[in-house]
Amino acid sequence: MSLTVEDLEKMQQQYPDYRMELVKGNVIVMSPSGYESDEVAAEMVSQLRNWVKPRKLGRITASSAGFRLPNSDLRAPDASFVLAERLRRSPKSFAQLAPDLTVEVKSPSDNLEDIRAKIQEFLSLGTKVGILLNPDAQIVEVYNVGKEVIVLHNGDVLTVPELLPGWEVAVSDLWPVEFD
Repeated sequence: MSLTVEDLEKMQQQYPDYRMELVKGNVIVMSPSGYESDEVAAEMVSQLRNWVKPRKLGRITASSAGFRLPNSDLRAPDASFVLAERLRRSPKSFAQLAPDLTVEVKSPSDNLEDIRAKIQEFLSLGTKVGILLNPDAQIVEVYNVGKEVIVLHNGDVLTVPELLPGWEVAVSDLWPVEFD
């Protein structure tokens, strides 16, 4: 039996404490991400928001914002950016488009190939740039449609010039601070 977004909405009303996605008619219940990966996601959202909001470039969301994609899936990246001209007002429910930028953070329970596949799905549906943050290896992978993956390490600087001209963040600034 293939479920719809409407079915998912009903399930979310019954189970409001669970994050869910709809992929190819199947509901995927998202487990909590883990403290470290959520801290990395929060840092990325903060870095993006601090650049985007004062310049009124678009909208930044965290992992609870769902996107109803052109293939009828409902997905929720860990962080996302949508250009202002594509989403003039925030929808009350799900955005009915693919974000321009999607960010996924590897959590302890995640499989890297599954995350990469999710990013590739977003790219195939209209997302321009996908970023994978891997706190375990302290590596950033940047995906652009039709281009080779760019792998960044500590000491490198992450930029997304095609969407966020002038924005940059040191890769090492994305990882949690250690207090000794």
